Amino acid sequence: MGEKVYIYDTTLRDGTQGEDVAYSAADKLKITHLLDELGIDYIEGGYPGSNPRDIEFFKKARKSRLRHSKLVAFGMTHRIGIKPDRDPMLKALIGAHVPALAIVGKTSTLHVRDVLRTSLERNLNCIHQTMKYLSKYSSELIFDAEHFFDGYKENPEYVMAALEAAASGGARWLVLCDTNGGSMPIEVEEVTKEVCARFTQGVGIHTHNDGELAVANALAAIRAGATQVHGTINGIGERCGNANLCSVIPNLELKMRRATIGRENLRRLREVSRTVFELTNMVPPKHQPFVGDAAFAHKGGMHVSGVRRNVKSYEHIDPALIGNRRRILVSDLSGSGNIVSKAQEYGIDIHSKDKAVKSLLTELKHLENRGYQYEGAEGSFELLMRRAMGKGSKVFKLVGFRVIDEKRSEHEPPYAEATIMIEVDGEVEHTAAVGNGPVNALDQALRKALERFYPSIREVELRDYKVRVISGAEGTGAQVRVLIESGDHKDTWSTVGVSHNIIEASWQALVDSLAYKLHKDRKRA
Repeated sequence: MGEKVYIYDTTLRDGTQGEDVAYSAADKLKITHLLDELGIDYIEGGYPGSNPRDIEFFKKARKSRLRHSKLVAFGMTHRIGIKPDRDPMLKALIGAHVPALAIVGKTSTLHVRDVLRTSLERNLNCIHQTMKYLSKYSSELIFDAEHFFDGYKENPEYVMAALEAAASGGARWLVLCDTNGGSMPIEVEEVTKEVCARFTQGVGIHTHNDGELAVANALAAIRAGATQVHGTINGIGERCGNANLCSVIPNLELKMRRATIGRENLRRLREVSRTVFELTNMVPPKHQPFVGDAAFAHKGGMHVSGVRRNVKSYEHIDPALIGNRRRILVSDLSGSGNIVSKAQEYGIDIHSKDKAVKSLLTELKHLENRGYQYEGAEGSFELLMRRAMGKGSKVFKLVGFRVIDEKRSEHEPPYAEATIMIEVDGEVEHTAAVGNGPVNALDQALRKALERFYPSIREVELRDYKVRVISGAEGTGAQVRVLIESGDHKDTWSTVGVSHNIIEASWQALVDSLAYKLHKDRKRA
């Protein structure tokens, strides 16, 4: 394993500048402990004097004992015309009582003249004086050279002078920032190499993703000699986001053989990614590299066949290394290998030449031709497969249902009521329920009818409901696909329904959802 690369997480500061991202102080504390357990070296908590939330966070964070990470408070060089010891922003940083302080300063001549509206020399003095003043209160100062790579193109002598000012003032780390996210890897590598050759301080890299190159640029800088890398979990951040640590870390650890958080902690990467998405109130992108659901999903029959013979044939790493898993998808592109592999996932022992496999493949292609899609509805597919194998049975028989959606006044919302009659083991249950829409009313009525026979139905939560128009050519009479995500206190599963009638499509997905819950209960028993 090569030289250590220090991971610097700025999810709690730079990440919160992303659109639709907002954390409470409690959320920030949860993420802090999550990152500490992951083995992150530095956690940038925010600016302790900027808002009540961050003030509360740093107060509470001081009382928390971190096992590995250093908490960092972020600020900027002192204001022009105010001495460092008089600047309330710097006093707030000192008052945070954290192990490290990060200061951002202007290094681009364009920004010094047009944004700060001061002289180039005064800006250099400002950087030096700020770092010198803070060095009396902190043993680890980090200088973020804002717009460094753009500034290098404008005036390479000046950006180096800015780094000199920070270094002579006591900076331990010089962090090169691609603030606008427009640099190319070859540029980043060449300039970083020049900085590393010139300075004895540690060099860091902070990249943004506006050119879809944040991760590539970060890795290029590490290759050139940088030993600290900044980023956020899941790449959240302003505009197009920051370098995604969920990609940077495994690339460094597994591909470049550089020590970061360690192999054992690496296995928790997907879990951390999902938890941060949950706290951010974002849906995890299925196709996110390394940690996404589709990162190690195989659909084409040739791919599945290859993976069954040798997993390296279509996978760049073992998914278990970062806490992910291999998924075999089923679709009209599937071969018998997909079916066999999927059956093995569910504990069904079957051979590719079994007649049931060919029968299921034929039915699958027919259903997908009608609009069904099982790639994201593995609950429905398992039920379909078990029925084809003669291993499944219906949990109830529908006698009939009726849904009424009535609007009684122009100024009142519609009123929905569902009546349902089902039969379980010869016993008929007839009941009704209301809801905030026809699908919700039907869902409530079905649950109400089944709970007497299957009490565990109460544990099922409907977590997501999506409707997709399969073909818009028929307008409002078009066929729709309904995908439902459900879960209980242990698992999450998805089911699908297709029809020209949205109520019928929803019914199919709802029935599969509850049937799958009962199937899982039987497996656990």
